[in-house]
Amino acid sequence: MAFISIFDVIGPRMVGPSSSHTAGAVSIALLAKKMCPGKIKKVEFVLYGSFAKTYRGHGTDKALLGGILGFSTEDLRIRDSFSLAKEAGIEFSFTTNEKEKEIHPNTVDILMTNEEDLHLKLRGESLGGGKVRIAKINDVEVDFSGDYSTLVVIQEDKPGVVAHITKCLSDCNVNIAFMKLFREDKGTTAYTIVESDEKIPQEVLKDIKENSHVHEIMLIEI
Repeated sequence: MAFISIFDVIGPRMVGPSSSHTAGAVSIALLAKKMCPGKIKKVEFVLYGSFAKTYRGHGTDKALLGGILGFSTEDLRIRDSFSLAKEAGIEFSFTTNEKEKEIHPNTVDILMTNEEDLHLKLRGESLGGGKVRIAKINDVEVDFSGDYSTLVVIQEDKPGVVAHITKCLSDCNVNIAFMKLFREDKGTTAYTIVESDEKIPQEVLKDIKENSHVHEIMLIEI
């Protein structure tokens, strides 16, 4: 049986009526912002399950935009995130999908476009008590929480790439808490997710990129 602390029950400090529908939504979108390089110019949200049913009344829409703007769960500016996003020149939209049922009830897909027209799509789930999970990146199934400093390496699924990543981390004295590999199919695009309970230094990104099979790296700092 998993241990649940009083802090899990009470949940995070937050703006809004629901830790799942507001604080969780902020956290998902904030992770999304950290993963998208450069300035976001457009963001599309697709909401599922209870998110789709209650997102206006529970302020999930404002919370998601607040996360994209870089706000924390307790930032009072979340209440004005629509006007602030417009002032920042961010185009945004919300649509619902109530047909797909085999999915976590508090799920959102976020499609971001930055000023260089780079597109990044991810799926997040709000698990309750402010806890979240990133479940997909660019339609590839992944699994991480954002509770740790996280490194996401997008690479070709080739021998030696994972060994290269772990060596670079070891050379920078990074202690790996969790490491998982996800892929579209054998020999295609793969995602290595590394979570560390200490700060991952920026210099390790340059070392990892020296491998020709590495396409892109995202560093999510907490």
